[in-house]
Amino acid sequence: LQLPEERETFALTTLDGRQLNTRDLHGKVVILTFWATWCAPCREELPLLSRYAQRHARNGLVVLGFSLDTPDKLDEVRQVAKRLSFPVGLLGDPHVPGYGRIWHLPVNFTIDREGNLVDDGWKDKDPVWTQERLGRIVTPLLQIPR
Repeated sequence: LQLPEERETFALTTLDGRQLNTRDLHGKVVILTFWATWCAPCREELPLLSRYAQRHARNGLVVLGFSLDTPDKLDEVRQVAKRLSFPVGLLGDPHVPGYGRIWHLPVNFTIDREGNLVDDGWKDKDPVWTQERLGRIVTPLLQIPR
């Protein structure tokens, strides 16, 4: 049994210029999702993830979306982002401290309320979110012990 790893904090600069840092989200369940407008599986996964995030926000779920698109594709990224319930920003540098070089899409990382990485997208054979996969991986993390 491998224990969850703790990762470095990571910030998202949203399309509207806000800074969101994983350090400030302690106590929340966080999904970091990496995608691009040219990635067909990403485009299929994003609406599902958006609905899930909206449904579970009151349970402490936060999704941060990082687009790997280049700045010249900003209009296309904005078109996708305006249909999503979670903040989106351009990644900029594909080398993410603590997560490596983002080279395969889609890829997602799930961080529990304590800041531990509990689902490492690099280790998933099929990393695309499905309703079943969200229910198996993320929903249990949203349960608050009584």
